[in-house]
Amino acid sequence: MQFLNKEHAVNFNELIQKDNTYPRDTERYSLFYIIAGNEDLFRKRKFLYDFESNGIKANCIDDGTVDLSSSAKALVRLAFNLFNSYEDKYTTPIDIFYSLDDKNYNLAMNSIAIRFGRGIESEKICDMEKDEEFEV
Repeated sequence: MQFLNKEHAVNFNELIQKDNTYPRDTERYSLFYIIAGNEDLFRKRKFLYDFESNGIKANCIDDGTVDLSSSAKALVRLAFNLFNSYEDKYTTPIDIFYSLDDKNYNLAMNSIAIRFGRGIESEKICDMEKDEEFEV
């Protein structure tokens, strides 16, 4: 699995540990990969995902509980779609990818690969210490 940087890997590891995500749960891995890789989404993670019920908060996109930019909304829509096939009238490839900068585009494309089992090792994915070297 390719992370954007060390912070992305650490954030991802934090999310999968907090959720106690099963190692082959590619739906959650792709969801958490997106949330962990975008600083704004990671800060707002409690509005996006309920760790007690282990589910997304799909209403957050439009109900005003959290302020999301257009690119953040696009990433959330993609993450939710990869997680459980969530869709609304803006969950199309054109709508999702139109507003993404290069970093978020790479985040989106890597999350799609993760969802479909590409680039995931069969062993535990993120068994790293916070202070060890990280290569991108």
